[in-house]
Amino acid sequence: MFIVKIPGINGLRKTEGCERAGNAIIDSLKEIYSSEQGTIIDVGALDLEEIHLDNSNIDISNNLIYKNSLEMFETKPQTVFLGGDHSISYSTTKAFLKYCKSAKKIPCLIVFDAHPDCMEPMKEPTHEEWLRKIVEEGFPKENILIVGARNSHKDEITFLKQNRIKTISINSLTEDLQDMCEVIMEFSNGKELYVSIDIDVIDPAFAPSTGYPEAGGLTSRQFIYLIQRIKKIKTLKAVDLVEINEKKDKDKLTVKLGAKILAELI
Repeated sequence: MFIVKIPGINGLRKTEGCERAGNAIIDSLKEIYSSEQGTIIDVGALDLEEIHLDNSNIDISNNLIYKNSLEMFETKPQTVFLGGDHSISYSTTKAFLKYCKSAKKIPCLIVFDAHPDCMEPMKEPTHEEWLRKIVEEGFPKENILIVGARNSHKDEITFLKQNRIKTISINSLTEDLQDMCEVIMEFSNGKELYVSIDIDVIDPAFAPSTGYPEAGGLTSRQFIYLIQRIKKIKTLKAVDLVEINEKKDKDKLTVKLGAKILAELI
């Protein structure tokens, strides 16, 4: 598993601190000796890289993320991107779509998020609009699944309905987690899979340090089970983990959870 730190933020000054998450997660990973499946964690042996960005120039940053992630899709079997806020996913999924077209594979995007991130996009989409922008630029909407959203703006609801983008509600997840795992795995069957994880899909009791915490989310245990199941999908190509705000994380609870998620992916 190739691990890439992407310290990009474009959250209208609401996500400052997320650019520090990648380094913090790797530091915290040093305290995890193995995954729950028995994989030994040796941080010194990780295939690790960083895309160095200047967050004062979003256009240049987006181009750097796009070009570097496209190269990784073409050369690495699996990649984990550590954000940064969710705006980085615009460039990484754009590169993923390009890779899939070139490789003649069917792209599939599963997004775990408390919010749909489908507001009307700016020229350089922020963390609130990236998903809508990538749909408007041609990502096949029938191959997108949003999981765990529980606070959607009326404009986002309209956009999702008009484009028939599939969702799994938080209630469906908590009522039958195993069955919903089967639905997720069936949805991705036969497709090249990219999974995007906004930490706010998890309840703020377990992941408080994020830009827009929403009550009523998954427990950390439920999400770890989900990610363990997703890890078994043979066509899993990439995962991003975003919106962990290290600056606000006084007890390191959110960073430690991010490290735990990463450990289960390695």
